[in-house]
Amino acid sequence: MSYPQLRDDNANQEMMLVTGNANRTLAKNVAARMLMRLTRLEVDRFTDGEVRVEFEDHIRGKDVYILQSIATPVNTSLMELMLIADAARRGSARSVTAVVPYLGYSRQDRRPRGNRTPISAAVVADLLTAVGISRMVTVDVHAEQIQGFYRIPFENIYASPVLLGDMTRQFNAAEGKPVMISPDIGGVARARAMATQVEADLAIIDKRRSAANVAEAMHIIGDVADRNCILIDDMIDTAGTLRTASEALRRAGAKKILAYCTHLVLSGRAIENITESHIDEVVGTDSLELSKEAALCSKIRCLSVADLLAESLSRIHGQRSIGSLFI
Repeated sequence: MSYPQLRDDNANQEMMLVTGNANRTLAKNVAARMLMRLTRLEVDRFTDGEVRVEFEDHIRGKDVYILQSIATPVNTSLMELMLIADAARRGSARSVTAVVPYLGYSRQDRRPRGNRTPISAAVVADLLTAVGISRMVTVDVHAEQIQGFYRIPFENIYASPVLLGDMTRQFNAAEGKPVMISPDIGGVARARAMATQVEADLAIIDKRRSAANVAEAMHIIGDVADRNCILIDDMIDTAGTLRTASEALRRAGAKKILAYCTHLVLSGRAIENITESHIDEVVGTDSLELSKEAALCSKIRCLSVADLLAESLSRIHGQRSIGSLFI
C-alpha cells in the first residue's frame, strides 16, 4: 500500500526521526519515505555493558520521534529507548514521541488468577512516561486495554491494510472463499474483522494452554475441509501454537494453509516449528528485524510497514486524523 509522502517543508524541519539498534532498517525506510534523514545518534556500550547514548545533532525546540521496538534483546532495547528519550528531553526537545512498532511486555497485562506477579505492561508504561515521553505510537498492540496504563496520548496503528492487501493476492475466485482461522477464542474479534474484509468464512481453534509458550490445539469449530485457510494472529513467538494448529487443520482436510501476523517475534524453537509444520507460508511485517536464520527460512515472508508508519507520523505531526486511514 502506498501513502502520500510528507512534504519537505518548514513543518518537516521541526520534526526529527531517530532510532536505536532495534529497528535500524525500518527507521531508514520510514525516513526515506518522509523525505528526511535520520538524526545522528550514537548508541554504544561501556565495557561493562551499560548503554551510552549521545545526540550528535542539534535538537533544541524540535519534535523528536524515536523509532525503537522493545525487541530482542528486550531489556537492552527498552533501556536504549528510555535513555534516548531522556537525552532528548534534557537536550530541550519540544516533544518526545516513542514510535514502538512492537511493544514488548504487552502480554503481561494482568495478574492471572491472582498470582503473585507484577503487571509488567504497567511497569513499562510508568518507566516510559517517567523519562519524558509525551506520546506513544505502536502497531497492533497485544491488548488494547494497555492504553489505560498510559496517561499520555497513545496511538495504536493497525497493520491490517498491509496484511489484507497481501491476502487478497493469494487466492482467486476460482478457489472459492478462504477460511479465516482464529488460533484461540481470544483472537475471534480480530479474525472476524479480517474475514469481513476479504469475504472469507470464519473458523476457530479451541486451544488449551498448559504453560506459558506451550499450547495444544484440541478441535476446530467450523468447516475447513477442502478449503484454503488463513491463520491470523497479532504475533508469532515460539510458533508452537502455529504448529499444532496447522496439524489440526490438516487432519480436518484443509488444503493450503497460510499464517499471517503483525509481529514475527520468533523466539526459541520457532524456526524449527515453522519448518516442520504443515504451514505453507508465514507472512509478517518488519515491526521486528528478522534474525539471519529467519530471513533464510523459505516459509517466512516479510512485508513492510514503512509506508504505513511514514503516513501515520506525518498525520500525527500535522495534527490530522489517523483513524481515517483504516476506514
